[in-house]
Amino acid sequence: MVKALGLGAPHAPEPTPLDPDEAAGLIPGHISTQSELNEWEQANILEAGRWLKHPARKREDVLSERFVRELHKRMFHRTWKWAGTFRRSDKNIGIDWRQIGVKLRDLLDDVKYQLEHETYPVDEIATRFHHRLVSIHPFPNGNGRHARMMTDALLAKLGVAGFSWGRADIVSTVATREAYLAALYTADAGNIAPLLAFVRS
Repeated sequence: MVKALGLGAPHAPEPTPLDPDEAAGLIPGHISTQSELNEWEQANILEAGRWLKHPARKREDVLSERFVRELHKRMFHRTWKWAGTFRRSDKNIGIDWRQIGVKLRDLLDDVKYQLEHETYPVDEIATRFHHRLVSIHPFPNGNGRHARMMTDALLAKLGVAGFSWGRADIVSTVATREAYLAALYTADAGNIAPLLAFVRS
């Protein structure tokens, strides 16, 4: 069984330490290292990206709990048995797991309101959405990658180009990851500007 790794920081989107029950949900039996797990997950995520680009997705309600769950399931269904299922334990990041459903519905409703009333420019709405979704941390693992793909799905639905996310792999590129996490920390303190700059950098 692969050992789950974690950074222990307030924002550590990949990977969150797994409890024994979650770790037991690993589907491929040949994986024994974190690097093998990362490679397997990335192949699964690329498959989800193709699913997301299918013309049928244009009819989907991106801002729905069903879509949030379905996208996570598509991203990790070949990797984790619990893909698409909200976590049922507390982590080193995220809200109390018992509040996930309520807080997620609040977030989705808030974004719909912001879009309808043009509360902020579209990029800022999407950036704030991303930050709050990461903060909720709805799933046992994969939340950062899921929140980024969810944000790009929202932008695509609105006819806007997806974010560049620092133009590097946030999971494996240390400098980009550090810049991303620093921007999330600053957003936690109420200043969204660095994150807003990062997503288009």
